[in-house]
Amino acid sequence: MARTIKNDLVIVLSGEAGQGIQSIEGILTLLLKRSGYNVFSASEFMSRVRGGCNSTEIRISSKPAAGYIDRIDILIPLHNDAVEHLKKRITSETIVIGDKSKINYDGIIDIQFNKIAIDAGNALVSNTVAAGFICGLLSLDINECESFIVRHFSNKNETIRKQNQDAMKRGYEAGRTISSVNISIEKDMSVKTDLMLSGAESVALGALAGGCNYVCGYPMSPSTSVLEKMAAYSRKFDIIVEQVEDEVGVVNMALGAWYAGARALVTTSGGGFALMCEGISLCGMIESPLVLHLAQRPGPATGLPTRTEQGDLNLVLYAGHGDFPRIILAPGTLEDGYMLTKNAFELSDKFQTPVFILTDQFFIDSRNNTPEFTVTESPLNRFIKTDSNYKRFAFSDSGISPRGIPGYGAGAVCVDSDEHDESGHITEDLDLRIRMVDKRLKKEVAILREALEPRLNGGSNYKTLIICWGSTFGTVNEAVEMLDSKDVSVLHYSWIYPLPVSTIDYLKKAANVIVVENNATAQFAKLIQLSTGF
Repeated sequence: MARTIKNDLVIVLSGEAGQGIQSIEGILTLLLKRSGYNVFSASEFMSRVRGGCNSTEIRISSKPAAGYIDRIDILIPLHNDAVEHLKKRITSETIVIGDKSKINYDGIIDIQFNKIAIDAGNALVSNTVAAGFICGLLSLDINECESFIVRHFSNKNETIRKQNQDAMKRGYEAGRTISSVNISIEKDMSVKTDLMLSGAESVALGALAGGCNYVCGYPMSPSTSVLEKMAAYSRKFDIIVEQVEDEVGVVNMALGAWYAGARALVTTSGGGFALMCEGISLCGMIESPLVLHLAQRPGPATGLPTRTEQGDLNLVLYAGHGDFPRIILAPGTLEDGYMLTKNAFELSDKFQTPVFILTDQFFIDSRNNTPEFTVTESPLNRFIKTDSNYKRFAFSDSGISPRGIPGYGAGAVCVDSDEHDESGHITEDLDLRIRMVDKRLKKEVAILREALEPRLNGGSNYKTLIICWGSTFGTVNEAVEMLDSKDVSVLHYSWIYPLPVSTIDYLKKAANVIVVENNATAQFAKLIQLSTGF
């Protein structure tokens, strides 16, 4: 008896690292979006270059989707270990499709992807066969599928292009033979003009829009994706990208770039960030702008390098010795990733303080369709032309001093890691020390005026308020929508610190407050308690 799936289909592909799972994901998500489907994909990787067992979930929906679902409707295992790896998610409703001679699973629908690839001329195109199979299963336009594959491999030689085109066609034909599943998902042709992006791409595009022209990092999962995207963009835009020898060098090179007038981005993960803490404290003392993207992964130490967690909020909140202001942002949507990163450069430049962008592996490696972003001009180059009387750390009512850069004007731009006077020269005057600390902390008043309000989804007359931050938004929001209760609303924070002052008003209105976050110690809940007394 055929199974009917309506409006929401979850396909999971699983195999060894090196079997092209990500290639299938990249091809399918774009093809499905262009065919009028809402698409979401999320990947899980083992921390190895070859072998192991990775999987990619591709969710096809009649409405916008940005959350992971544990259910598997169709499983395509490309390696025998995949079934064991995913057994907790496989139910009697799961349709398993694969090569019966290689996959040990009762009731598997036999499709020999590798043999079909060999028939197409190359065993290596089995991933294209699998992509074609899913296209056939969904009855996509075969001509569109074939032409897409030709464009996708346009930088390869003619033989490879033809082999992949043939593999797509043969896989498509195999998909059309499956009669055990009826798929009915309503299309929305307006999504054809949507962007199809990963979280990493949204952050990188936001950096471009923010005027970033210098990027440095040391490769560290999962932050490396942003470094790779910016390296690719550097071929078209005026950007310097540096792979540095270690993270201590990374943060200091970024500070040097800002000192010289560049707009610099650092991208790292928890272990790398830990090595940057002295440089972050230096940033606080010399009142330098700094935009730092931290893609969280489970710790402590090496932890789980390719998995996801929201465990580094406290690390960022308290990094660097001494007291100085900071801003912490955490995107929950692709548009957040773009806008927050773009605005981070302006905020950091304006307040001359570090701005941290907290993502995680889930956000960075997930992909979904999203409407085109509104692109606005960012004011650049807030530094001034100095004169001979210039004082880098001049006192002001706001705590913000005019920022000069070396060589632009007659003034000396003196900065020092020691406490200093208005001109930047070292001092041990204790009264002046107090004035300088107060000067730096004065900025927090103006920063709070810029704080983004949290996003309230649901009615304002809620009884239960579910609070989340960063990447958990899509999943939490969808779960609450499924409850369909006027008494439950979601409050999502993308501006994490300093906490918006309106927070206490939201809390007082609720009979029940639940904070959902992906860590063991309720880091954001404790920040709310600390900031509000609630």
